[in-house]
Amino acid sequence: MKLPAQRMNEVVQQVEQEGVVACPAEAVWGLTCDPLSEDAVLQLLAMKHRPISKGLIIVAASSTMLGPLLKPLDSAQRNELELSWPGPNTWLVPNRGLYPDWITGESDEIAIRVTSAPALALLSYRLGRPVVSTSANPAGAQPARHSFQVVRYFGRGLVRAPGVVDLEASPSTIRRVGTGEVLRA
Repeated sequence: MKLPAQRMNEVVQQVEQEGVVACPAEAVWGLTCDPLSEDAVLQLLAMKHRPISKGLIIVAASSTMLGPLLKPLDSAQRNELELSWPGPNTWLVPNRGLYPDWITGESDEIAIRVTSAPALALLSYRLGRPVVSTSANPAGAQPARHSFQVVRYFGRGLVRAPGVVDLEASPSTIRRVGTGEVLRA
């Protein structure tokens, strides 16, 4: 059996090599990859049977990593986001061409979050940048809340980060910056 530190090293290496991994997020297991690797993102989308047009969420270990996306916001907007993090609060902010369309889909906005999930935050921290996080399930199936469900959906070959999800937690709320409109509660 691999120790958690050894498994985390394997997870980091897999993402660095443009692969997809499974990582526990706040309330469900997620599929994770480098958002700037088109190959990795397309592989992830194929695994989920998800269209590129929908876009994906990027998560970071700290708001500093999201600085280029936050800087153009006014101070009240930045403060609102900062007060909601880390945790299950995802915000849609203007992308301003910073991330490619394989991340934003058909939108001019990008979904961002500072995660409170330990393994996901550690992965982002170790890579020194944000990562993609989307629920670990094929389209139409229930999101995986346990590691065995990840295996059931994607097989034993998918590298999984050590950790568990908080089974009491609710999935991330998605809001639009500026209006506060809730797109998913």
